[in-house]
Amino acid sequence: MTFLVAASNSSALNDVEPGLLGFLVVAGLAVALVFLLRSMNKHLRKLGPPPEETDEGEQGESAAQRPQRGLAAHRAAMRAAEADARSAEGAKRD
Repeated sequence: MTFLVAASNSSALNDVEPGLLGFLVVAGLAVALVFLLRSMNKHLRKLGPPPEETDEGEQGESAAQRPQRGLAAHRAAMRAAEADARSAEGAKRD
């Protein structure tokens, strides 16, 4: 019987709770996360909207110097692949 009483007391002594320190750590992480999200939103707003696509004839010298990125590069690659396929088809017919 004394063994059961001793076992219940030892489990109560070994229970570990986070307490105030655990709460402060989690609260500090939450505050840091809020400031990081605010900073990220501020930087993303500085980027502005993406440039609108223009026809190939309307592009100036600055656009020719800068390589295309993203969707514009993908569309240009798809147009080039279609042109290559058409020229290969024409060569096979001749």
